[in-house]
This record gives sequence, structure tokens and C-alpha cells, in this order.
Amino acid sequence: MIRAPVLASVAVGAMLEGERDLSGYTYYQYLAEFGKNADSSREQIFTENMAFVLKHNADESKSWFATVNEFSDWTNEEFRAKRTGHSPHPFVRLAAKQNIAVSDLPDSFDHRDTAGVVTPVKNQASCGSCWAFSAVETLESHLAIATGEAAPILSPQQIVSCAPNPQHCGGTGGCQGSTQPLAFNYTMTAGITTEASYPYKGVTGTCTESQIAPVAANDGFVQLESNNYADLLTAVATKGPIAISVAAGGLGWQLYGGGIFSGKSFVMDHAVQLVGYGSDKGKMYWTVRNSWAASWGEKGYIRLERFGEGKEPCGVDKKPQDGDACEGDTSPRTYCGTSGILSASSYPTNMKKVSFSVEV
Repeated sequence: MIRAPVLASVAVGAMLEGERDLSGYTYYQYLAEFGKNADSSREQIFTENMAFVLKHNADESKSWFATVNEFSDWTNEEFRAKRTGHSPHPFVRLAAKQNIAVSDLPDSFDHRDTAGVVTPVKNQASCGSCWAFSAVETLESHLAIATGEAAPILSPQQIVSCAPNPQHCGGTGGCQGSTQPLAFNYTMTAGITTEASYPYKGVTGTCTESQIAPVAANDGFVQLESNNYADLLTAVATKGPIAISVAAGGLGWQLYGGGIFSGKSFVMDHAVQLVGYGSDKGKMYWTVRNSWAASWGEKGYIRLERFGEGKEPCGVDKKPQDGDACEGDTSPRTYCGTSGILSASSYPTNMKKVSFSVEV
């Protein structure tokens, strides 16, 4: 008879909303829940990750909880390789300063509250295309805001297969990484088609121009000043959802289940979308949309702890090639905010509908 391994007993801390009691959860329960096949090497990885989950969740002072998900039998190295990617581009125009004080902004804001502005959570699968998803989601949102109509589902695959990256910024392109601003630069001239016209394949492939029937285009993009809390808060409240970059390669993001995440890694390696901010029981947070499917985190979202103007923690990213560096640039960067959320943020300008062919 095959017996399920017994995990070491760990005290259960006070449970947060949405948290599961996983103190007796076994590898075979995991296989059944996620439809996976038994694998002795995966079982060991699962056991090690579950030890992290149980230890973290036993902490009475925790503000977020870890859980089981499709990544629970992956090593952290596999997770970083398959679910993070590279982002943004250092050679972009900066946004003009806005004469709006943080104190004049609403205490909380969420673009999901406006119907049609935020499309359903997507899944990048095992392709380092987070940069394309972050950009396309933000194009969708800004098109909806500009037109007053529900956003169409646009094509990340067009960006993955077609957007050039000649200086190898954030990677070598496609599933090997690139930048949101390079995506915005590409759609200025090529436009962007729908997911139905150019479906997502999860591979770089080659650019198939016959599938590109543009439905929207932007006339430019702006990038916010790095590490500027007021700029990011103002932009998401007054401009729309923002394409941002974060440090997401640790076990915390890999096994995040819910709550206000408080990790302090600053190695930027992932691109996501900021849709708002708020507070919960006195603790402030940013609301961030991920591209790892709705089964991850809080229905595809994560809340990152927000400290306030002049109070955000900072750290050094000693591996810039995992993030925003172009080929040959290895100089360390300093980033601020939980998971380096203030590192690099951008959004497209003057989105409009188009119904004509645009040469690439």
C-alpha cells in the first residue's frame, strides 16, 4: 500500500480571510486537487515548499498567507524561469510632473470598479511573456477609458512574436523577455489586433502579419520617474491602470494565497499591471493584477504592502540582467517599495480605435 507522507506538525496561526488549514495536507491530496501525476522528485519539492507554507502561515503576525497551487511542486528556479520575465526599458520619455498633491487623491481607488476597464485575468503559461501581457492589459484599459466602451481582448501573441528588441533590453525578445515600453513603441506604428485574430500560443514563433488586423493604436507612451511614490499613486488614480515591474521570483510570490504581501526582494524580474490601491484594517496596499491565471493568489491578483510617501523601503538589485538592463549593462540599481513596485512604470498615451491596415 502506498502511504501518503506525513508533514512535520506546525502550529496553526490565526487564519486570514480565504486561508485554508493545510496542516494535514498531503502530496496525494495535492495530486488529486490539481490533476497531476505522482513523481518522487516532485514529491520532495512539494514537501519542502509545504514546509515553507506551514511555517509562514503559523506566524501570528502575518499579513498574507501562503497556499497550494500549480507551482507547489516546482523548484523556485523553475518558477523564476517559467513564470517571471524581464521588463522595462531605460530609454523612454518621462512623464510630465502633475500638480496634484497625494493628499488630494482618494484614500482608495480601483479601476475594476468601472465596468469594462479591466479585462479578465490572463495566463502567460510557460513563456517569459509577462512584459507583453502587462503592456497589452494596459493598452486594453486605456482604450476603454478613452472610448467609454468595454475593452476588447487584445493580442499578447502579436506583441510576443512581432515587437522588436534590437538592444536586447530585458531579454532577447519574445518568450525570452523584453519590455513594456518597447511594446508600446511597436503599437504606435503597427497598432494592436484582437486575441481572436492572433491567438496566444505561449511560444515566440515568427511574426505573422496576415493575422494583424489592428483595432487600436496609441500615439506614444510615458514612463514615470523611478522610485517616485507620488507619481505612481497619482498616475493610477488619474490616468488609468499602469504597466509596472516587480521582484516576483521568490517563494512568497510563488506560493502566495492572499492577504497583503510584505516581501522585501528588490531583484526586478516580472511585469504586471497596477489597477489601484487601498487599505485594510489600517494597512495600506497596492492592487496588482498578475498573468498567472485566476487560480493564483486573490483570483489572479496580489495586494502589496504600501507604506506612503517618503516611507517606502528601498534595496539594491544586483542582478539587473534579470530585469530592465539592456545587453552589456550590469550596473546595480536601487529600487523602492514592496517587491520593488516603484522600480519602473509606464502607460500608453492617446489610445484610439482604428479600422485600417497599418504596415509593420
